[in-house]
Amino acid sequence: MTLQSGGQGMDDNSARGRQVRALAPWFHNLHLPDGTQTAPDHPLGDFPRFKWQQIAPALPEDMSGMSVLDIGCNAGFYSLALAARGARVLGIDLDEHYLRQARWARDQFDVGAAQMALRRMQVYELARLEEEFDVVLFLGVLYHLRYPLLALDIVASKVRELLVLQTLTMPGEETLTPPEDMTLAQREQMLAPEWPKMAFIEHRLEGDPTNWWAPNRACVEAMLRSSGLEPIASPGHEIQLARRSAGGGSASSAELRSVLGLN
Repeated sequence: MTLQSGGQGMDDNSARGRQVRALAPWFHNLHLPDGTQTAPDHPLGDFPRFKWQQIAPALPEDMSGMSVLDIGCNAGFYSLALAARGARVLGIDLDEHYLRQARWARDQFDVGAAQMALRRMQVYELARLEEEFDVVLFLGVLYHLRYPLLALDIVASKVRELLVLQTLTMPGEETLTPPEDMTLAQREQMLAPEWPKMAFIEHRLEGDPTNWWAPNRACVEAMLRSSGLEPIASPGHEIQLARRSAGGGSASSAELRSVLGLN
């Protein structure tokens, strides 16, 4: 995805409207307390509000005492929504532009930094955090990563209760229960539409060179299971809810630390 042009306030010449334009371009269309919208002409519509409307019913209305990690928080739409339910949120993003927007938006909603902390970091750096979170949001990030399964292993290690994952996918909703083992002669099974697979995007998709991957739904579910998470529901297109499974993932903590040079 690419950044969108700056939004307009209800009064485009107001101080708030000028601040919104100064922070442009926006990818999150935030509805500010005075009615100003940051990206009212977003090509996806009222984004990400319509995604939140799919996810919100799966989360408690009262999240007081719960901790949330918002990976790729962008301008903070989801972080703000979860803070409004009482959660203590850590929003992370690699792009300082987005974090600048999120800090400004946090002030507009009068949310304290203790309740909605913001930090510049990439997903792989989460391996250095000892903390686990009751809820982890991993929305619109996986397909931008060069090392998606490594990232998912790291993210899974931070999930205490629930992961909410959204990723670009290739067409096709078919899934299967994969065999426990197969011979080399049975590899033709991998050509079936329902086999877990991921398309590699060598150059660009929608003009964005960071769109690296497009897994099918079966692959998303298989990757979750491989990382020690059990898919439990899909409240919307390309959205998966998953809980920690009893067996855990295939990547050990020691293995992750070694891969990331943290030993």
